[in-house]
Amino acid sequence: MRKFKTVFMRGGTSKGCLFKKEDLPSDRAEWDDIFLEVMGSPDPKQIDGMGGTVSSNNKIVIIWKSEEKDVDIEYLVGQVIVGKRQVDYKSNCGNMTAAVPAFCVEEGMVEIKEPVTTVRMLNKNTDKYINVDVPIDPETHNFAQDGDCEIAGVDGTAAELKVDFLNPAGAKTGKLLPTGNVVDVLDIQGFGKIESTIIDVSNPIVLVKAEDLGMKGTELPEEINSNKDVMETLEKIRGTACVMMGFAKDLKEATDNQPGVPKVGFVTVPKSFKDMEEKNVDASKMDICARVISVFKCHKAIPLTAASSVSTAAFLEGTIVNKIAPVKDGQNTVRIGHPSGIMTMVPTVIKEGNDPAGYKVPGVAVQRTARRIMDGYVYIRN
Repeated sequence: MRKFKTVFMRGGTSKGCLFKKEDLPSDRAEWDDIFLEVMGSPDPKQIDGMGGTVSSNNKIVIIWKSEEKDVDIEYLVGQVIVGKRQVDYKSNCGNMTAAVPAFCVEEGMVEIKEPVTTVRMLNKNTDKYINVDVPIDPETHNFAQDGDCEIAGVDGTAAELKVDFLNPAGAKTGKLLPTGNVVDVLDIQGFGKIESTIIDVSNPIVLVKAEDLGMKGTELPEEINSNKDVMETLEKIRGTACVMMGFAKDLKEATDNQPGVPKVGFVTVPKSFKDMEEKNVDASKMDICARVISVFKCHKAIPLTAASSVSTAAFLEGTIVNKIAPVKDGQNTVRIGHPSGIMTMVPTVIKEGNDPAGYKVPGVAVQRTARRIMDGYVYIRN
């Protein structure tokens, strides 16, 4: 067997294996086979690896010191596709982005400054910059493990990591609104026409109204995943947007080769519901209710990159989100209800001129937590 040094970490509501680039083969062509073995794919049960059978628990992160001025760390995220021999590098993972600076502080890859170390990072999936404030424990002079920050979808509290995505618009397409429109009417085979907003903030996503799918918008992942008709329609919507953005030539290629980009989700007005732990989530605590599909399954929370797009869309006049949840004067946060509770996002959106698509997004910030779960060597058979 072969072995590779790794750290298994939770970042936000995702988990995965973090590797220093120097600990991997210099020939990148070898990486995919290694990462598939690490996670136990393509077996959908992943019984012989570290994978957790859903996309959020199948993250690979490769990290190295940057030689670029004013950047400390560069990193690349790999999404192991459950049930396939495929690793997707086309998008960043916002949740694992929170784990990277904590890892770097603990591994001595950055200079520690107390009480807070700001780690300046460059994500190589999107070539976007992210700054993360990492709290330092005054006793250990290392990453603070304890704190009072609570995020939906994770039990307990931990130290707050402030994640600030800088100029995140157009991460994959080069445009905030890839089609140039705040609303596109998609013609979906076997379904008909449906209004959508296609937006790219940190990662592209296509959003539709829950009611247009015959959904309430408060359903939990198990119910959504078991609704074959709705899941097939959502994949056709996602595939249609994928083709429109130039990532695939047809729906089949979108499904087979581009399962992670874009994501697809549906939104509705604030509605009360019981989350995955049977806790009440009150409509008054949210601005919009959302459900997001990530690699063929409903996410148990909401991917951070998807939340960046949803929250930004609330500020763009005429989008699906803005029509449902128009922002009020002085509002600078967007609270998103998702299957595990509430996520609060802080997008900075600036209107430019009279063009409906004329906006700048200097940054989107969010609170996250992260922690090291295990470190050592992961063993693979090949």
